[in-house]
Amino acid sequence: MMAKPHDLRRYPGFLAITILCLVILYAPLMVVAVYSFNASASITIWEGFSLRWYADVFTGPESAKYRDAAWNSFIIAITAATSASIIATLAATAVLRSGKFRLRTVSIGLISLPLMVPEIVTAVATLIFFNALAFERGILTILLAHIAFCIPFAYMPISARMQGIEASYEQAAMDLYATKRMAFTRILMPLMMPGIVSGFILAFIISLDDFIITNFVKGAGVETLPTAIFGAVKQGIKPNIMAISTLLLLVSIVMVALSWLIGRKDQKT
Repeated sequence: MMAKPHDLRRYPGFLAITILCLVILYAPLMVVAVYSFNASASITIWEGFSLRWYADVFTGPESAKYRDAAWNSFIIAITAATSASIIATLAATAVLRSGKFRLRTVSIGLISLPLMVPEIVTAVATLIFFNALAFERGILTILLAHIAFCIPFAYMPISARMQGIEASYEQAAMDLYATKRMAFTRILMPLMMPGIVSGFILAFIISLDDFIITNFVKGAGVETLPTAIFGAVKQGIKPNIMAISTLLLLVSIVMVALSWLIGRKDQKT
């Protein structure tokens, strides 16, 4: 007889702890979002609803700086997420569709290791690596660092999706005279596509929001949106910073929601 699953909601204090966690996580974000619509130049005194700071982001005196930083962020994020997704797909295929081999467990551990290493350690190691090669820091160094850092994040949903696909599909295709390449491109890849898209979205968000690694490996005069925001905050928090942060948060929410919808559709099919 199977034991009934525990209903955590019945435990004393569960509701209070849940509400506390939600407040700690989301109250600061809500404050930033609300005050980005403040008509006042003060970040603490509410003087009414206004979109002046959103207009300032696009047309204000600092708009060119933020536009260039946003362009760099999106180009790097798209390129890094695409490259990481391709590499992660190949890695998942090699690990999960090549049968058992001696270093299989080690390979999985090496791919997952960056997830457990503190990001500051990765940033310092990447900086030392580029300096050892006398590599000039700039957009390219940020891109290479982001690709390497995003691979494990793209690998997780891709490998999870591949593990849920029975090898019998490919075997049946090859029994019908399909080559291994045809079985991969026409059978396995379409079935893996929800996981690949989810991996791309996750890698995109990680790259777009990254600050620590970017701040270490970027060159002088090269800015992404997180580093531009950090540089502006050091001179004092302005309402237009709240507007930019809210827009960046909105992009992240849209991407996460899209990833969730894709995963939900995949579960139904």
